[in-house]
Formats: sequence, C-alpha cells, structure tokens
Amino acid sequence: MPPIEDHPLRYAITNELHARPFPSIEAPCHCVYVALKEPRNAASRDRDRDVSHLAALLERHGAPQPQPGVTHYSGQIGRPMLKWESHTEFVTYSAFTPGNGARPFDPAEAGVFPEDWLATAQGARLVSALIRVDLLPEAPADLSRLFDDWFVPESLACAWVLERAAVIASDFRIDSAGHMRFAVFVRPGTSPRRIGRIVQRLCEIETYKAMSMLGLPRARTLGGRLNALEDQLAHLVADLSAETASAETTLHALLAVSAELEALATQMAFRFGATTAYEAIVHDRIAALREDRFEGRQTFTEFMTRRFDPAMRTVKSTERRLQQMSERAERAGELLRTRVDVERSRQSQKLLESMDKRADLQLRLQHTVEGLSIVAISYYAVSLATYVLGPVTHLWGLGHDGTAALLTPVVVLIAWFGLKRMRAKLH
Repeated sequence: MPPIEDHPLRYAITNELHARPFPSIEAPCHCVYVALKEPRNAASRDRDRDVSHLAALLERHGAPQPQPGVTHYSGQIGRPMLKWESHTEFVTYSAFTPGNGARPFDPAEAGVFPEDWLATAQGARLVSALIRVDLLPEAPADLSRLFDDWFVPESLACAWVLERAAVIASDFRIDSAGHMRFAVFVRPGTSPRRIGRIVQRLCEIETYKAMSMLGLPRARTLGGRLNALEDQLAHLVADLSAETASAETTLHALLAVSAELEALATQMAFRFGATTAYEAIVHDRIAALREDRFEGRQTFTEFMTRRFDPAMRTVKSTERRLQQMSERAERAGELLRTRVDVERSRQSQKLLESMDKRADLQLRLQHTVEGLSIVAISYYAVSLATYVLGPVTHLWGLGHDGTAALLTPVVVLIAWFGLKRMRAKLH
C-alpha cells in the first residue's frame, strides 16, 4: 500500500508559525532597531531587492549570505547579533550588542547600520529606535530619576511588565539624533528569551504604531475633499426635492459625485484596512506585556488611550463617513432614477394619448373616404351598366337617363354592401 501523500503546503504553513522566533538577549546590552518602508502606498515590496540589501550589509562583515527568497534572517555581524524580517509593507533590522556605554542612547550606537548603506535601501526610514537594556537597581527611586533625565516627563510612559519581571519606559519622541528611545530594566536572573520577548514587543509596538498612523494624514486629506463633495451632494438632493433643475442634469451631476466617491473608496481601502489591522496589533502587543503601574506613572496603555486612540478614531470616522456618503449618493441616485422613470412614463402616456387621437381622426377620415369611394365606385359602375344595358332598356322604351336613374340605387346598395362585408372580414 503506498504511503499517504502530504498536502503541498503542510510544511510551509507549519514552519510559518516558527518563522520569526524571539531573540535571545542578555542584560546589559543595547539594541538598534530600524524599519524601512516605501513612501508611496505600496501594497507589497520587492523581496529580492530587500534580500540583496541585506546581503550587502552581511558582505561588509563577512557574515554568511541569506538564501534567496527568505523572509527572515538572524546571525552575527561582528559583536552585534543581527535580526532581519521582511513584511508585506516594510522590512526591519535589529542589531543587539552586549554591554552598554557610559552615555545612554549614544547616537554612535546607530552606526551599526552605516548611513551610506541605508541610503541604498528600498524606501525610507519609518522607525529608528535605540533600546537600552540594563539590570534593575535596588531602589526604584533611582529609576525615576533616570527616566526624568532621559525622557520628556510630560509624555513619559513606564510600567512593570510580565509580573514585575522588568520595567519599560519611553516618551515616544524622536530625539535630536533622529532616534526614538526605549529603556528596559530587568530583574537579575531573567531569562534571555524573556528579555528578547520584551524588546521584540517594544519594537513591534513602535513599528505598528507608526504604520497605523500613516492612515491619519490620508484621513485628514480625504476629509477636506469629502466636505466639498458633501456640499455638492446636499445641493443635488435639494434640487431633487424642489425640482428646480431638470432630472437629467441632476442625474449626470449625481453620477459624477458617486463616481468620485467610489474612486476615493478604492484608493483608501488598502490604507484604511491596514490601519485597522495594525491598530489591533499595537493593542495586542501592549496587552501581552501585562502592565502594572510603576511609581504612579502613566502606563503604555494609558499613553495610547490619550495619544494614539484619538488618531485611530479619526481614521475610522473618515472611513465611515466615506462609506455613508457613498450610500447616500446611491440612494439619491435611485430616487432620481425613479423620478426620471416617472417623468418618462408620463411622457409616454401623453404620447399614447396623442396617438389615440390621431388614430381616431384617421379612422374618421377613413370612413369619410369610404363614403366618397362608394359614390365614385357607384358613378363608374352606373356608367358602365348604362352602356351595357342601354340597348335592352331602349327596347323597353327607356332612354339613357331613365336607365341611369333605375340602376343608380341598385349599384349604390351593392357597392355599400360589398365594402361593408370587406371591412368586416378585415377586422
């Protein structure tokens, strides 16, 4: 008996669940994280070009080259450990280097990704973050002083995470060197993989936050255009109810508005859908950290509720508004088409009535013509019959006029009766 055949995608879909493992990091260390995305609204990337760009970085350090078509890679590039991932819209690079310098968040740390190499990347830099991982000090007050020195207090968010295994902090601002800062302080004895999960989730929070925020400028731009279209739609609906403009003219204008709304919906569908998906990932990653309040400071959840969620509500509101306007335009178009159909039916009714009148006139004219035709037929028939019967009637003593007088009533009755029977057969 032959062995059972595996589904062609069995191993591929199983391996996808393990395609991007969390890094293993030991404290103290620092991480440089970069996410690159094309400025245009691209639904997918050129993966071969991304792999070639990664290979160029590995070649500089003499590291093993990636396999063609890969979507993730990890390996040493000197002291740092590199982690690379390719996603649908963006690609990310993470470099984890043991130890910390005397200067927190030193911009020189970002030199692990050379500027000339970054300049050849596919797209532009969307996220650049420096993450400092260190051991927890004995006194939590020391952390508070450090956070006040490193971050902007007004927007600082920090929290205990993973059952108080670590403290994370950030102000979600870009510093003067162009990097965002994250601090992670872990308890001694915390496993490297747990530290790696914390750092990975911080990187994902920032990346997906930035990706979802891309929908906000588009929503604001779209909002201005929707204001203009809404005014046009309101005027068209007013014309529809007041009947101040012809139905055909209003219908053409309404179709133009509907077409533009449909085009806008098509253009924005991908970005709005992606924004919704990325927003869900941000909240999912924050929930996975299992936050506890640290020294009365605002948590990451509270920061997102105040700063991030309103932006997402704006995007969702614009998306709903676009959909509602499209539905309103469609309903108005249906009403207007109904009005046009009614007007056309009224015109058709009037046309039928005029046709009935013309048919009636034609029938009357036909009857008149038939009467005249009886006279004409009778006249010629009497003339012919007089010539035929004249010699006979002359023997009886009747002249030409007498013969005609005698034949006329008979011929007229015969002609009238014959036409009547003919008309009856035709109808």
